[in-house]
Amino acid sequence: MTYSIISGGIFKDNRGSLFHVNDFDMNKVRRFYLIENSEENPKRAWQGHQFESKWFYCLKGSFLVGLVQPDNWENPSKELKVENLILKDSKSEILCIPPGYANGIVSLERESKLLVFSDFDIEKAATDNIKFDINTWAL
Repeated sequence: MTYSIISGGIFKDNRGSLFHVNDFDMNKVRRFYLIENSEENPKRAWQGHQFESKWFYCLKGSFLVGLVQPDNWENPSKELKVENLILKDSKSEILCIPPGYANGIVSLERESKLLVFSDFDIEKAATDNIKFDINTWAL
């Protein structure tokens, strides 16, 4: 399975804006959290999950998201191809990351906020959280 994007929409009128991703099925979601990187350290990388799924939604600003499929979870090749995507608050869309990927994120604007959904509760997630050195792959 490969990553995918679920596109939503933005409705605007004189009252303001309504952002939606109506095709996002939240039945598998067990928890969510919000990431706001510091200005001094705008990069978070690399974290992988063999069994956990994640969904990313940019609430504010923009993020560069890098995705890679490790060929070996203990000692992956540094030559693997990284897929880079940009998530922006001006596009109402969700990035779906299935199990088997490592990801890294970089805030592209000050005070950017990324909402992350997971299909694992916090206890189960702790057993499938594989961290790689920040320089393992280029982001």
